[in-house]
Amino acid sequence: MPSVSGFAAFDPAGAREPAAICLARASLRDIPEILRVQASAGRAANSTQLRRAIPASNALVLTARPAEKTPDGDAQPVIGWAQTNYLDTPLDAAPKGHYLAGVTVDPGWRRRGVAEALTARRLQWIAQRADEAFFVVNPENHASIALHARWGFKEILRGPQLAGVTFTGGIGVLMRAQKLVSWNA
Repeated sequence: MPSVSGFAAFDPAGAREPAAICLARASLRDIPEILRVQASAGRAANSTQLRRAIPASNALVLTARPAEKTPDGDAQPVIGWAQTNYLDTPLDAAPKGHYLAGVTVDPGWRRRGVAEALTARRLQWIAQRADEAFFVVNPENHASIALHARWGFKEILRGPQLAGVTFTGGIGVLMRAQKLVSWNA
């Protein structure tokens, strides 16, 4: 069950067996399933923004599905998704650059490596284009901060609005990681 904030509960000891998943670039047909995952996590979603980002050359939207097909041979439903954006015109104190712009996993699939796989793939994509990556986060979102720490993300700035995002509680954190060899692994 999602927390009241919409963030995944922080439970570093709660890992379960990793899921066998398939990651793919999202298509416009995936939007209803992405919206379903957002709703299952207690988060709002912007279908108009997704329609712009999915075909954009400077953004990457990924979906995660269980690797095993249905008994009919069809793909399983989306269980997670994530996005990158390129901020080319700073809206506030956040610099231009490639941003990890959210990752959501269906609550029934959390703690099984889905968010980690989505983040690793996005960082590989960014590494082909830039030497650093950014993300903004609410300081109370401990699960996201811990997830990103393994790639060397460090806090560089706090503010009420960063990369055009305003934050519940009034303050957000801008994190940055310099390109690492492990991004390409």
